[in-house]
Amino acid sequence: MKEIIPSNFKISPRPGEPNAEQYRVRREIGQKLGDKGWLYPAIKKEYGGGSLSGGQITLLTQELEEIDLENPPYYDAGGQMSSSAIQVWATDEQKQHFLPQTTRGLKTTWLLLTEPHGGSDLASAKTQAIRNGDEYIVNGTKTWVGHDTAEPPDQFWTIVQTDPTAPRHQNLGFIIIPANLEGITIQPLETMERKKSSVFFEDVHVPAFNLIGGENNGWKVANTVMEVEHGGNGRIGKNQNMERFFEYVKSTSFNGQPISKDPDIRELLADIYIEQDVSRLFGLRNFWMRHARVRGTYEGSQSSFYGKMSGLKISGKMNQILGYFAVIGDEEKWGASNGWIEHYQRQAITAVHPGGTQDIQRTIIARRMGIGRTVKEEAAQIE
Repeated sequence: MKEIIPSNFKISPRPGEPNAEQYRVRREIGQKLGDKGWLYPAIKKEYGGGSLSGGQITLLTQELEEIDLENPPYYDAGGQMSSSAIQVWATDEQKQHFLPQTTRGLKTTWLLLTEPHGGSDLASAKTQAIRNGDEYIVNGTKTWVGHDTAEPPDQFWTIVQTDPTAPRHQNLGFIIIPANLEGITIQPLETMERKKSSVFFEDVHVPAFNLIGGENNGWKVANTVMEVEHGGNGRIGKNQNMERFFEYVKSTSFNGQPISKDPDIRELLADIYIEQDVSRLFGLRNFWMRHARVRGTYEGSQSSFYGKMSGLKISGKMNQILGYFAVIGDEEKWGASNGWIEHYQRQAITAVHPGGTQDIQRTIIARRMGIGRTVKEEAAQIE
């Protein structure tokens, strides 16, 4: 790992997106990991991954956590979701072309799902991609997408209407759109938690080769994408926000003793620890199921739902413990844990909505348990 991570690389002690220099270094780290097949270690070697086992991925994760890095070391949720769907739905030629670009860190991807008229109702997408010879002409708008990564993405992974006249769910496609094509505008969008963007497409010409899964088959591709987004792949590793919070209450004194020594506060800390550890175990279970090739049912949405709701509970208990200090941001003297606690407060609220709201997760869990239906809904295939 020493030849991959620069010796002088330091994670910013305060919340906020990486500045241009740190983002550049993170991209370089990602590409070095990609050269070894470690950036997307579960993907097969023939597509630029490492073909690593779950145990090997766990060790790799622990090594990166030593310097507070996750994998990928830069924001690339779109790459994580598109790579799974490409493995399931793309042709061999498309897999050979698109997967190595992501797995070797050569291209970053934004996932574009939400549109101005609706969020969780993904099947209502109005952005159109109309076939014209060997191209699709794309027009429409996506919003509340992306991330402030100091640089724009290299490509977009998005759902579109490929046949506006076809019935709902039979009129969609999933397509990869290079971000440097003419007719694309990225407009920054300030939100409560972090910077997002709106992306506008005006007569954008995209090669027909970039449509994954076939024309009007996008809803099946979308199910794989959403299964990953809802937590079907699982998650291992520490919750860095919780690590910072526990360290803060142990190292910060009030009335002559560490905050964590107060008996009433210790009871709240125990509740917080239990909440975050149950969430961790749900992620760990799903990670094991994926690598043991156990087909899931409601587990991804169960993990997502619990994480959304426990985040709100934890945020409330942090407020009980720290009072006003919990909502002081990046302020040198008074910001709790260099502003990370305040950052968590905002994140806990906004996290309830993206990736399927809590009500969406409840609905998926019920359908897959067979509640109110004669046939249980099956989970989508993921890789």
